Amino acid sequence: MVLGGSPLAMEYVYAALLLHKLKQNISEDNVKNVVKAAGVTPDDVRVKALVAALSEVNIEEALKAAPVAVAAAAPAGGASAPAAGGAAPAKEEKKDEKKEEEALEGLSSLFG
Repeated sequence: MVLGGSPLAMEYVYAALLLHKLKQNISEDNVKNVVKAAGVTPDDVRVKALVAALSEVNIEEALKAAPVAVAAAAPAGGASAPAAGGAAPAKEEKKDEKKEEEALEGLSSLFG
């Protein structure tokens, strides 16, 4: 993943998500402290890029738009269960594809 021209390691994203979950301000100092607590030496450029990118993002909305587990969409009877309505699965697939596209758009806005 690249954010602001610099590859962004996941520990920075996790730090921001943790701060958000704890209802803490996602500031450079807070992100640095979380990354340090994880045993990593924080990179100032990455921290600044993350904080700047997230300042324009509604994290709660982005998380709601995140894709859900694919396993949840699998039918309870498994693949061998007969399809009762021939057209119903096609409609569900289109809805799932649309939701997935919307979720990916939300994620792209989160990470620039």
